[in-house]
Amino acid sequence: MQKDESAKIPSTERKPGFGRRGASDTGAFDNENISFDIAILPGDGIGPEVIDAALVLLKMLERRWSKVRLAFHEHDVGAAAYLRHGDPLPAEAFAACRQADAVLLGAMGLPSIRWPDGRELSPQLDLRERLDLYAGLRPIRLYHAQDTPLKRYGPGEIDLVIVRENCEGLFSSRLVKPDPGSGEVIDVMRITRRGAERVCRAAFELARRRRKRCTLVDKANVLPSMVFFRSVFDDVAREYPDVEASRVYVDAMALYLVQKPDAFDVVVTENMFGDILSDLAAGLVGGMGMAPSADIGDGCALFQPSHGTAPDIAGKGIANPVATILSAAMMLEWLGHPELSDGAASIRRAVETALADPSLRTPDTGGRLSTQQMTEKIMEHL
Repeated sequence: MQKDESAKIPSTERKPGFGRRGASDTGAFDNENISFDIAILPGDGIGPEVIDAALVLLKMLERRWSKVRLAFHEHDVGAAAYLRHGDPLPAEAFAACRQADAVLLGAMGLPSIRWPDGRELSPQLDLRERLDLYAGLRPIRLYHAQDTPLKRYGPGEIDLVIVRENCEGLFSSRLVKPDPGSGEVIDVMRITRRGAERVCRAAFELARRRRKRCTLVDKANVLPSMVFFRSVFDDVAREYPDVEASRVYVDAMALYLVQKPDAFDVVVTENMFGDILSDLAAGLVGGMGMAPSADIGDGCALFQPSHGTAPDIAGKGIANPVATILSAAMMLEWLGHPELSDGAASIRRAVETALADPSLRTPDTGGRLSTQQMTEKIMEHL
């Protein structure tokens, strides 16, 4: 497939059909048979297990499609690749990701395998930055009251998306080597107008397709970089008079997510703030195993569960596949073909129907199902 040169943001459940080729551009496919190249990166730990679960569902759906096929090509990345090749993101794998129509990733890195300077391997960050996947989408949705530690909330009453700027912020200097003799290390918070503007615009576009509320999270009462970020947000907000814009300091947001998560629709923020708040928000709906994600750029995107490699349970067959399955649904929607959009909606309905039964859970959410059993329960509702 030829790349589309504009970022397309999945609807993340509110209004299916907003994908890579746009909300209603179904004519772009001209009713022809088409194949999409999907780069599969199983990675490390539980990554291969949850990727296998998602692929089972995708292949089941593919048998129903008349016009579209998915061509899966697996590539070796992560800590195991580092041990074999000396590089967690080999050039061949990166080139395949760049050329693919979409990338589906399990998880990468292991705490015990590090760079010589002590940092953990983070090829997923390299992919975001080198492919310029600037909009990190972290949908947070509650499927059953049992899954949240909060009182009063039932299915669907916690439903928000955190849009994390992926390529700048406090992560921007992560590869700068400090002077060991200086007695200090400085990390730089980098905010550019281009970077802030494009992620804010992505957030407003997403809010327009959901409940029309967009909240900026910053620290503009202290940091000049955040004052600048807020000014860019305000400029973009004027382009979307139909979307209610609000602003919250990051420390207050940590409080509000616990006190009133139902007050938020789309939340846009800086890289590090988004990293932290995404985990907090996932804890409100059952944990990282319930939290999908997408990293979107201009004509390129990567989809993965929000969780890590969980080496303590790797190989035991008890990893939660829900986040990866929902990430695969986001991928189908982003690709934009009508049959794939229908497939994404089918996956979401199946997950929601299966999780309506509180006994159907893997151990991370208090249940006893294996990865395979949880996958099979979802498949029953496809």
